[in-house]
Amino acid sequence: MFIQDQINWNDLDSDWLDFYAALGVDSIHLETRQAVSAQDHQMNISDGGNHTELFEQAREKIEAKGMRLNNVFFSCPKQIPLGLEGAQEQTANWIQLLESLGQAGIPALGWNFKPMGNFRTESAIGRGGVAYSTFDYAAFMRDQPEPYTPEISEVEMWARMTAFIDAVLPAAEKAGVTMALHPDDPPVPEPLGGVAQICSTREQFRRIFDHRPSAQHKMLFCQGCMTELLGEGVYDFIAEMSAREAISWVHFRNVKGQLPSFEEVFMDEGDIDMRRAMQTYRDNGFNGPFMMDHTPRFPSGESQRYGKAYAIGYIRRLIQEVYG
Repeated sequence: MFIQDQINWNDLDSDWLDFYAALGVDSIHLETRQAVSAQDHQMNISDGGNHTELFEQAREKIEAKGMRLNNVFFSCPKQIPLGLEGAQEQTANWIQLLESLGQAGIPALGWNFKPMGNFRTESAIGRGGVAYSTFDYAAFMRDQPEPYTPEISEVEMWARMTAFIDAVLPAAEKAGVTMALHPDDPPVPEPLGGVAQICSTREQFRRIFDHRPSAQHKMLFCQGCMTELLGEGVYDFIAEMSAREAISWVHFRNVKGQLPSFEEVFMDEGDIDMRRAMQTYRDNGFNGPFMMDHTPRFPSGESQRYGKAYAIGYIRRLIQEVYG
């Protein structure tokens, strides 16, 4: 079984890889959503260029530390879900991205279809003074951000999603690259921020994966997001998606509370029994990778490292208990 964690492209030459290697991380999730530095110029992977060599270099740096580059992560360019000028060009650029990843020997591409990003409300304070990321629907509705106009309907989003999948999935299959779709966060099937959210519910994900079944078309199963929506019903959804071999990797996270209000907490203090969750993945054929995505923010010091070290140790022990 495998443990995975995330690194930003610009940190590949820092000591983060040594940190992960020391903690026993097996594979790396490479964050590329921001423009990244490549030697003496800026590179953005949505520019349509062939970046195979740069991806190969990233893979080699990770492999030199004894780990595997499992995937990069990049959001679907906003022109596509919003139906803006340039959508066709960005779809062609996505196909080029898939080809570059395949040529570089990188097996997966994490993505999302949420052009307005994530939504949160004021943080809560947890044990030891850490800050918990929270969402409270009533508080959000009282103080909403400026919405996108004109509002994008559910019908429009579905049409653009299915057209995008139809256009790019054959390229993913040819390249041998799995596209792993992350849920909306929070998973509220409403037009939060003026744009309908269609990657939120069980029914929506069934519709997405039933539209065009493929070994290269899977879910980045964010257990935190799905728990925010389903509460203890998340166990059944873990079983369903694992059994249909529709999970590429897991954001293994716990939350306290359920929509309309929740807090992202440490793994041991949320509402979900994380051991039972991992057993459910195992019993339905999923073997990892498991990774933390969000950690409570410590009030001082290297907050990200503290949170990651805690989470990685927690996941490692659960793997030993559950998978042996």
